[in-house]
Amino acid sequence: MSTTAFTTAIAQARDLLRWRSPLRTELWAARLTADLEPGEVESFLGRLVEDGSTEARLTLAALSAVNTAADTNPPTGEGASPSADEGADAGVFVRAGNGVVETLPGWVRRMGQVTCEGAWYGKADPYGEQTLAALSFRYENGKEPHLLVVGIDQVSGGLAVDAVVEEVKFLDDLDLRAEEPGVVAGRVLDASELGDRIMGALVADTLPAVRPVALLRARAVPDLVRPAPDDTVSRFHELPELPGAREAFEKLAEFVGDRPLWWSPARVTQFLTSWLPREALLSDAGIAAMPEVVRAWSRFSGGHPAVLAQVEADAPRLPALMADDSLAGLGKRIAQAQRDR
Repeated sequence: MSTTAFTTAIAQARDLLRWRSPLRTELWAARLTADLEPGEVESFLGRLVEDGSTEARLTLAALSAVNTAADTNPPTGEGASPSADEGADAGVFVRAGNGVVETLPGWVRRMGQVTCEGAWYGKADPYGEQTLAALSFRYENGKEPHLLVVGIDQVSGGLAVDAVVEEVKFLDDLDLRAEEPGVVAGRVLDASELGDRIMGALVADTLPAVRPVALLRARAVPDLVRPAPDDTVSRFHELPELPGAREAFEKLAEFVGDRPLWWSPARVTQFLTSWLPREALLSDAGIAAMPEVVRAWSRFSGGHPAVLAQVEADAPRLPALMADDSLAGLGKRIAQAQRDR
């Protein structure tokens, strides 16, 4: 890190000592972590240790606090910045800040010491192509309530693509459903770890600067559920009373899998015109019931006109597509051959 950048960090730490805000300090340290270029982490930490001032020690303590829960492997998506040297892990921050917090004012010790007060989850857009996982927290002294919101992209497989920390009233503008904190926190961690495993994943430029705090908050929630389930399918109780409806819905549930909130016109088409002919063995009754089952699911998923219109456009083609053996995938052909023996 350049001398100018180091001086800027010390000046910002001086301001933080006056504000005495654990939250503001954690968010600042997370941004500082994201701004560190590969190859400069250890030299920057060394300069802080050598400087030894109160501002330098606060910087060490804050970097240690926000990186305590960081993953070993840094984010790899476009726009992401590694949090440490290639091959280094977040432990370098923790080691550099070891014992420093005891030399600083008492408010510094509250960093990371939060209680989760609620959790919510739901669609970020009408079709659920992205979902939002929200967790509210307050420090142990009851001050600085705040809300962590993580955007999870369903189209890309369920990876975290953005995160913000806002005032709790930010929740008023979101149409989310209350859920168990351990489940929502588990989803945040699942989505973050998935993003680490996908090379070249597209994420928001703002994610790296919030990610350390997001991980720290999610891991502070007790009774984590990993992997975190989604109960949307089990809450569907509008199955049409038709022969074959249960069989049809089982295939629909198999298709939506662990991303059931994502239901768009494009996904309707993929299901009815591609996935079913390629993958599904269905009885005549199941094929006949499928359009009405998909209509019911679409209404349950928000009843968006574009989705319902896509069902009407694609459903009439289903019997012919299911009868076309050339569309069947290998797994379906093998299963069909075994069934016909």
